[in-house]
Amino acid sequence: MPTIKILPHPEYCPQGASITAPAGTSICEALLENHINIEHACDMSCACTTCHVIVREGFKSLNELDENEEDLLDRAWGLEPNSRLSCQAFLAQTDVTVEIPKYSINHAKENH
Repeated sequence: MPTIKILPHPEYCPQGASITAPAGTSICEALLENHINIEHACDMSCACTTCHVIVREGFKSLNELDENEEDLLDRAWGLEPNSRLSCQAFLAQTDVTVEIPKYSINHAKENH
């Protein structure tokens, strides 16, 4: 089973984490199943950008982006070339490292 390494995020995963999930699982599903409560306002239907992640390692092992995901990502805060909607990014057999951006379109908190 591939491992997902989650880089530290002040709210969702302060210490960072490493989790495993079967190939074919979306990154969003894997995070939620492991109590990393990433936002997913559209219930993983590829209709928003709240589950946006940046794939720091293993990007090419994920399924290809479809046109709908590409269009939505254009609206994501902190978009990078290796950004994905975690609900649409499905694991293969390769480990991945992801960063959850500090903000999403629905989430604009700052830590003081």
